[in-house]
Amino acid sequence: MEFAYTPAQRALQKEVQDFIAKEVTPEVEAEQDEIGRGPLVEAVYDKIKANGWRAISWPKQYGGQDGNRLDQYIVEEEFARVGFSVGGGGSGAPTILAGGNQEQKDKYIAKLISGEWSFCQGFTEPQGGADLAGLQCRAVKDGDDYIINGQKMYTTGAHRATHIYLMARTDPDSKRNAGISIFLIPMDTPGITVRPLWSIQNEPRAPRGTTYGENRTNETFFEDVRVPANCLLGEENNGWNLSAMGLNLDRVGASRYLISVRRDEDIVNWVKDPANADLAANIKDNPSARDRIAECWTEAQVCRLMTLRSMSIVEHEGKFTYEGSAEKVWAPEHGVKTTETIAALLGPYAQLLNGAEDAIESGLYAHNVMGAFQSGINHGSTQIMRDQVALRGLGLPRSR
Repeated sequence: MEFAYTPAQRALQKEVQDFIAKEVTPEVEAEQDEIGRGPLVEAVYDKIKANGWRAISWPKQYGGQDGNRLDQYIVEEEFARVGFSVGGGGSGAPTILAGGNQEQKDKYIAKLISGEWSFCQGFTEPQGGADLAGLQCRAVKDGDDYIINGQKMYTTGAHRATHIYLMARTDPDSKRNAGISIFLIPMDTPGITVRPLWSIQNEPRAPRGTTYGENRTNETFFEDVRVPANCLLGEENNGWNLSAMGLNLDRVGASRYLISVRRDEDIVNWVKDPANADLAANIKDNPSARDRIAECWTEAQVCRLMTLRSMSIVEHEGKFTYEGSAEKVWAPEHGVKTTETIAALLGPYAQLLNGAEDAIESGLYAHNVMGAFQSGINHGSTQIMRDQVALRGLGLPRSR
């Protein structure tokens, strides 16, 4: 079996790399870091669209190209490395396309894949942690509306997002995952309050390229938030199934893959850079250290192959059930292993944060250590994902 890109795909990759080298200037990167999406960043997105690189595999009716999913992966991977989202993964759009009505598809998908609109995820609650099925935020039907009350934690991006992808209990007498619904709600709806939760990466600020280097997440409050019934995604009380499907679909793509393998690429590039020859000598000339890096690199390629398998299943309209969960087990645990390996190889220098004298790569590896374990919890813990693989993939019985 041939896993390499075709000549045409390699040419596409080179074209995108050349574009990024020219257009994503230090000024563009500075604007990304400060405000996220300003006029310089918008100008780059306009050029991406003009080149036909936006959402290549999405339907044309929603602003896509009706193209090949692997071509999209190639483009998405290169742009994800510099903080540009061009594939629609992680946006909530896959769930809307799979479970929304036509009105919702027409309203949301084009604006989500273009980046004009963005969703934050209203899942976790203060008392629940990773126990999503125990959520208590409620949505009560009132005529043609729903009235929502409750609180969500760790709603990363809520201070910038235009909408929230909210899970709420619509059947107060239900237990666990029954009676949960999903709502698509504009963040400027009256009654929604967002308060910052500053992360460990805030002071000092994590450098560009840090995995899970966000300096802020949020807690979000809903007090008598009234939304029209057409904000309901899919059928009432079917939110759990939609959410499981949506999270699986949103995990398919280069941006999720890169979260877990950027560390491998960073350390290999750092060791090979002649500018780091003195510090890197203990790694380059040490067979044991070289073996440890090679082992991590090999495991990173497993992450890549799992992602490509998932994309192939979706591309060929196969049954996509447990594959996203399997990736969510392997990739985060690999990321933690790699982070710990790098820290051990670099020794005391791996503890120096951004701004410290002698910090390596502006403290990149130290900040990666602080964010590494987050990947095993975000979007469902690895323990829960193992349950999904067992139930959906292996057909094992549910424990009593």
